[in-house]
Amino acid sequence: METRPMPHPLDHLVLPVTDIDLARERLGRLGFTIAPEGCHPFGTENACIFFADKTYLEPLAIENAKKCETSVRGGNVFVARDQAFRFRCGNDGFSAVAFSTEDADADHSAFMNARQSGGDMLEFSRPIEMPDGSQSTGAFKLAFAADLRAPDFFLFACQRINAFPTNRDALEKHENGVAGIREVVLSAPEPEAFGAFVQLAASGAKVEQTSFGLSVATPNVKISLLSQEGMEAYFDVAQPLADKGLRGSAIVFRTRDITVTEALLTANGMTYTRISNRVLVKPAPGQGAIFAFEETP
Repeated sequence: METRPMPHPLDHLVLPVTDIDLARERLGRLGFTIAPEGCHPFGTENACIFFADKTYLEPLAIENAKKCETSVRGGNVFVARDQAFRFRCGNDGFSAVAFSTEDADADHSAFMNARQSGGDMLEFSRPIEMPDGSQSTGAFKLAFAADLRAPDFFLFACQRINAFPTNRDALEKHENGVAGIREVVLSAPEPEAFGAFVQLAASGAKVEQTSFGLSVATPNVKISLLSQEGMEAYFDVAQPLADKGLRGSAIVFRTRDITVTEALLTANGMTYTRISNRVLVKPAPGQGAIFAFEETP
């Protein structure tokens, strides 16, 4: 009998931004520690936010438009999807979920067999700079899953060919008290339509029906697929969902003390609302999704 692979944990979230400096200013005022910029060989750049639970955010900007165009013509799925998202949705948003894998080739085969491959795999490396000035090289292999009904969102498996630097402690400490990501929230008018897609990319993670959609249990983070009613109930989002596709909508962070988070936001002049045990910050330039902070023991 074939052994079923273990479900993949969340690795990181991709957040397109108009300008990396604007994103750095916005996310810094929200209390996050932000890594030095990293340039990809295909024309994009990031300024990542790392957490103690080993997940991270990847604010992603265009560093060299000509390189991006050339890479798209060469079949680079990552840049092609980013360009398509920006064209349809604007330059600030939440476009992709990446799962950690030990074998991106196997994931690519699974996506191909399910007829939900997003295209050719991508393998690349880039320099990584730490706050103390030390440098190393990160190498990655990506396998892409896509659903034709969701043109503005995609999922991929991310394999690290070599390890990230281990001296990331300074980058994992945040003034707002955030220790990691508790929940990733995707939305659609018919969330049940995308359960199998998310389950495929997460390598068989358990899917359960909820009051407002579906819940996918990865080893480290819950992924919720919510209807419009669910977005209204949990995140105070009143406007109807634009189309039937899947959207990246909100990120729920685990914080050690919500009063510390509120004090930081107030001191930095950030507008927020309190709903039950969550502090919500609505999207703004440099922050393309709802950020929710929830105290977790």
